[in-house]
Amino acid sequence: MEATSSGRRSKQIRAKKRIEQLKAFYIHLAVFIIVNIIVIAGAVSGNMNNGQSFGEAFFNFNTFSTFIFWGIGVLFHGFKVFSYNPFFSKAWEERQIQKYMDADRDEMKKYS
Repeated sequence: MEATSSGRRSKQIRAKKRIEQLKAFYIHLAVFIIVNIIVIAGAVSGNMNNGQSFGEAFFNFNTFSTFIFWGIGVLFHGFKVFSYNPFFSKAWEERQIQKYMDADRDEMKKYS
């Protein structure tokens, strides 16, 4: 009975941690969207006040630089939260673990 209770408690803790990660990501995404709308609107407005047309003001790298660089951060945050890793997948981790276990086993055979 105690093992079941302990296992359930462990699952509950992991689920709570997962919910906290998701919540943090969605808050990060919402702040990203809201702040970037304000920053882009301010940049376009400021550029237009400096004599640029709407097209020139809008299609300026400086207008979107915050969006681009912060967006990269949001993207990686999303990768982490949703367990997407194109470089170090679970299969890669398992191969590495197996490789080191095999090397350790071979090393131990030398001494037996």
